[in-house]
Amino acid sequence: MTGRLTTGLARGGIGVLISLASVYLVLRGVDLRQTADLLGGARPAWLLVAVAGIVADLVFRALRWQVLIRPICRVPLRRLSAYMLVGYLANNVLPARLGELVRSHYLGDREGISRSATLGTVVVERIVDTVVLVGIGAAAILILHVRGVVMSAILVGVAIAGLLCVALVVALAAHRLPGAGRAAAFLNRWPRVVGVATRLRDGLRVAALPRTVAAAALLSVAAWSCTVVAVLAVGQSLGIELTLGEGALLAAGTNLATAIPSGPGYLGTFEYAGQSIALAFGLGASEGLALALLIHVLTLAVSSLGGAVALVRLGWSGRPRKTAEGPAPS
Repeated sequence: MTGRLTTGLARGGIGVLISLASVYLVLRGVDLRQTADLLGGARPAWLLVAVAGIVADLVFRALRWQVLIRPICRVPLRRLSAYMLVGYLANNVLPARLGELVRSHYLGDREGISRSATLGTVVVERIVDTVVLVGIGAAAILILHVRGVVMSAILVGVAIAGLLCVALVVALAAHRLPGAGRAAAFLNRWPRVVGVATRLRDGLRVAALPRTVAAAALLSVAAWSCTVVAVLAVGQSLGIELTLGEGALLAAGTNLATAIPSGPGYLGTFEYAGQSIALAFGLGASEGLALALLIHVLTLAVSSLGGAVALVRLGWSGRPRKTAEGPAPS
């Protein structure tokens, strides 16, 4: 337990340092008065459109998780959405995406299923999401002919997405690899570890269901399309005309940046990515900061408010477990 705590604190400390460094890079050469003027003049009507886009994005994400969890058990969308939002709230206040563990624990505990298997579906969800997001970013770069650091970052994202897919395939086929029997015999010395790994693999197996993965990918495209609409609406609220390709690249780049270890709420890394992409479009540093900051604040506000409401409605502890509606038919 002490080792886990030390490791968590170390990761959190590194994330905070990266966030502080990103904030420093963002603020260099920025006219904060101009940024404040832009934010103060934001048009409320367009902000409402942006909020609607973010809400629609969350709805599609909940539907996607429901599709991925269905082969294990059927969970009503209302409850599943609440678990997801509680996890997003935790992501906003905890470093290193610990909210993914929170929502896996919450769903597993409340629905009476394996938390490790639930985490497996979250891992598959993140991989599908990353692949779709990298694809959107790559397509936007080809359309916009963007070069430099932004293109390099997307190429790194392509490489990471490829490695994640390879890792998932290896995890699913590990029992068939040479030496798997000897490895299993060695690991059997720790039955608890073997049990957790087996249940985690049960969740990962949803990636071997083509229809499930295809449906999850389509819902990811729908979710990110809503995010692009929100980005374009934020631009309009600030008087910044963004093309569809620019909105797509901003949505992809800023959200890929959240994979970088950072402090709570992805502070700094999100803004640095958004400002860098805006500079590639020919916008000023102050405009880029205003655009990225407003997108970030709205996203955090909507997901945090939803998570807080879900947490109040469900409670953190002391409730009896609910029973899932049973496994999906094979």
